[in-house]
Amino acid sequence: MASLGLFEGERVELLYGLIVRMPPKGPPHESGIERLSELLLPRLIGRAKVRIQLSFAASDGSQPEPDVALVPMGDYRKDHPKTAHLLIEVADSSLEVDRGEKAQLYAECGVPEYWIVNLRDDLVEVHSDIVNGVYRRVQPYRRGDRLRIAAFPDVEIAVDAIL
Repeated sequence: MASLGLFEGERVELLYGLIVRMPPKGPPHESGIERLSELLLPRLIGRAKVRIQLSFAASDGSQPEPDVALVPMGDYRKDHPKTAHLLIEVADSSLEVDRGEKAQLYAECGVPEYWIVNLRDDLVEVHSDIVNGVYRRVQPYRRGDRLRIAAFPDVEIAVDAIL
């Protein structure tokens, strides 16, 4: 439907077979994505693809567009990636969806690590340890803390640099 132009000018994602309208992006959201891309791209060139707001084939009925996706190296000209090392959502008005449906979806499809850059509370929530399709661990990281990407433990990022 999107390829036919039915949602022209609208931000939508396919989640669990439903077309979900996404809230408009504002400067804080866009700035967060920009900072993440500047932090991650130089450190992961040749090791992983850093995709910004591009489709992720989570399941047959779900094709979200995470703000940042670290996916295995590959050629994605014909198919969207189906696996990811890390997915990141920058959240303000979308916080409930990002903590709810998206966290559930990402855990169900086996994404081992999911970050929510929580602009409301000025922290980064790291979701990990999937058990029966659910993230069992949610660790908040605040200003002054440093994060490491589980798949790339040599990549360390200051929370202050993200927020």
